[in-house]
This record gives sequence, C-alpha cells and structure tokens, in this order.
Amino acid sequence: MKTIFIINPCAGQGRGIDQLKQQIKKAIEETGQTASIYMTKEPGDGEEVAKIFTYLTCGSEEGRIIACGGDGTLNEILNGVLSAPPSDHMAIGLMPTGTGNDFARNFPDAGDFLDPKAQLLGEIIDCDAIRYWGDIDGKQQTRYCANMFNIGFDCNVVDMAARLKNYPLVAGSFAYLLAVAVTFIKKKGARLKVELDGEVIEDGSVLLTALGNGGFCGGGVHSSPYASVQDGKMDVNIIYNVGRLDFLKKFPYYAKGTHNELPDIDRILCARTCQTARITPLDGVMRLCTDGEIVDAGTVDFAVEQGAFRLLLPRKI
Repeated sequence: MKTIFIINPCAGQGRGIDQLKQQIKKAIEETGQTASIYMTKEPGDGEEVAKIFTYLTCGSEEGRIIACGGDGTLNEILNGVLSAPPSDHMAIGLMPTGTGNDFARNFPDAGDFLDPKAQLLGEIIDCDAIRYWGDIDGKQQTRYCANMFNIGFDCNVVDMAARLKNYPLVAGSFAYLLAVAVTFIKKKGARLKVELDGEVIEDGSVLLTALGNGGFCGGGVHSSPYASVQDGKMDVNIIYNVGRLDFLKKFPYYAKGTHNELPDIDRILCARTCQTARITPLDGVMRLCTDGEIVDAGTVDFAVEQGAFRLLLPRKI
C-alpha cells in the first residue's frame, strides 16, 4: 500500500507547515507504512499529482492520497483522482489545515483529522460527490465537488472573506462573519433560473442558492443540517430576495442549523433535496463558489454520483 500526503503550503496562510511535515514523518516511522510527502507549487498542481499517482497505482495495489489543506485542496485531489481511470484501489483522505475546513465537519464521530497517524490507520467509506458540467471558467468542462456550491450572497461572502484574511488578526470563522456583515450592507444576490429534478423552482432574483453534498459552509455555518454525503442526494437552499431585517433575524438560526425549525421559515427559504439540478444565470454569467473556490460560470448542470469515491476517515486513537 502506498500513501502520499499532498500539502498545500498556502493553506491556512501557511502557518505550521514545518511542524506538519515533522508530524507526518514521525507517523510514517511509527506505523512503518510506505508513504511520501509532496508540497504543491501552484494552483492545480495537486490535481495533476493526484491524477499521476492514481494512474501509477491503479490496478496494482492500494493507494491513498491525503490532502493537507482546505476544502479547495481536497477539491483538487478529488478531481485528479476521478479524472484518472476508475479504480477501487484509491482512497482520499483530508487533513484540514485551511481556514474554512467545512468538509471534515460532516464527520463528528471520526478520529482526529489533524493526526497523521490516525490518517495512516484510518478506515475507508464510500462517499458521494456532485458532478457538474457546463460553461465553467470560460470553457466547457466537467468537474466534481466534494462539499458545496454557493451562488449569490454566500459566494460574495466567501469572496469578501478571502480578501479580509489578508488583514492581521482576521481569519477562519471570524473572517466569514465579518464578511457577512460587510456583504449584508450591500445585499447583493443573483438573478437565477433554478431547476431541481427537471422542475423550475425559482426564476428571478434570489439572495442566495446553495447546493450541498455536505452540510456546512463558510467555516462552520450549518446551512443544510439534514445533509448526508452517503444518501445519493444534494440538499438545496434557496433564500428569496428578502429584506435586510428578515435576513438579519434568521441568519443566526441559519448559522446554527436550526432554521428549519422556525414556524415562518418557508416565507424566506426553500429547502429541497434532489438528484439533479440546472442553474441558469439570467444575466448571462454568475459567480460560482465550489468548495470555497470561485469562478465565473454560465448555465451549469449538477448531478449526484453516489459512492463516487472512497473516503479515508481517521481512526480514533
């Protein structure tokens, strides 16, 4: 069995990289496993390395790729693995060293994601992914999402949070909450046609649309509390173009994942599950946030692929 730790040195603003490498080396020695470390050099590098590693390992022996970074790093590894020949021998793990780290929040009963020894001794489960295709980042392509898509207000918040993280003492969930406050003043949403399983659900201005495989976004906002990464469905939230006061009152519940318990929530939010979706920007282009990374997109189709990849979960030690 071969394992490779792919480290994004820019994740989490690059803090603790040397310590992380030493911890990984120590865990490799203690477990006696065959493993190596690779430091990515630029955006997209992790995807290419994951693809090559999968090609070389495919069909010959068990392989594991452990993404050390944020959800964006995991997204690169996922797309690298799934673009290589299908293999039952490859598993993807995650050491969440980024700022949001939302995908790992879907597994509260797992071991310590930041313990490399727990990763090397981990257990494998089947995990869904969302395949999406269309006019993405200026070209026709097909890709995969591990956790969540955000369009409109949510996407604008992620964009603002990324800028705020460049300031001292602003990071993680605090950066997201501060970005919510700033974006709230502008109250910029999106104009979309949203179709779920072939049915038009919304056609016009919305505050936000989120399609989730997992249940968390924005560094811990529990936007889809009933989501499961193994149920073959995506959880969709559409928040209507409501007033600032309505949004301000409901957001704390949305952040905690208790919004569906509010008696009047249907007035401002549509929550659905589906297997397929199509989103068309009525202004020709939309900002699409996928696992924390933002691109411009035209019409995009989405479909859940149940058990799309093997996920390595850390063992409890």
